[in-house]
Amino acid sequence: MTVISAPQPALPVRDKAATRALSPMLTRLAEERATGVLVREHGVLHLAEGRVVHAESPLAPGLDVLLTAHGTLAGAAWQQAAARTPGPLHAAELLLRSGVLPTGALELCHLDALYDAGYFALAPSSTPGRFRYDHAPHLGPLPSVPVVALERETLRRRLLLHRLWSDPAADSAPLIRADPAAGRAPGAPVTPRQRAVLDRVDGVRTAADIARNLGRQAFHTLVDVRRLTAAGQIAPASTAPAPPPLPPYQVTTDPDIALLKRLRDALEAL
Repeated sequence: MTVISAPQPALPVRDKAATRALSPMLTRLAEERATGVLVREHGVLHLAEGRVVHAESPLAPGLDVLLTAHGTLAGAAWQQAAARTPGPLHAAELLLRSGVLPTGALELCHLDALYDAGYFALAPSSTPGRFRYDHAPHLGPLPSVPVVALERETLRRRLLLHRLWSDPAADSAPLIRADPAAGRAPGAPVTPRQRAVLDRVDGVRTAADIARNLGRQAFHTLVDVRRLTAAGQIAPASTAPAPPPLPPYQVTTDPDIALLKRLRDALEAL
């Protein structure tokens, strides 16, 4: 895989956890300038002529959330555009043509959503990706991203999280407030952004839930979650159910087995 060296620094060899599990299939599709949809375990990448034009992941807020959460766009305006188009990318293009939003603001939110969902789509996976050739993705008025740029940014983000706190358990589990008595020594003061995350930790919400609730990029929320975890402020909740207690003996209603047990008991009594 060819990697553009500038402007990002090269990854140290020792950070192997940050360099595995990117998609060889995606690299091949970029080389052949393929158009279609790559479906992976944690997200979907839409390619047009080998470039990424759109990305989606259940772990990242969509473009609609990023645009409407803080008043950049009225929710009704997005709903109207979405009702008239087949998907989020087409809805964003319709908004761009209608002049409802400044071009720069929409392009920035589009790239934020693309890189955010793309990070999760390229996460290590236990299942192989599937590509469907499709003419629907296209190079439109919104910016597209070269595959190599998305991979490079994904590696940079993976390495940053690894350096902040190497255990990824808090990324996907429900989050709880950590016990101060059992935690690590207090670190840096909690920032306003981290306080907003901390205030939503309730033992039920995951980092993705908190990001969606705040209307923020999921990766930025993960940065706050890892820092709060490293500072001993929060921890992942245990999601494994407790095993049921074992019965003192096996109960059966099978008449043959019951008869054998009665015979055994009678023989032992002789």
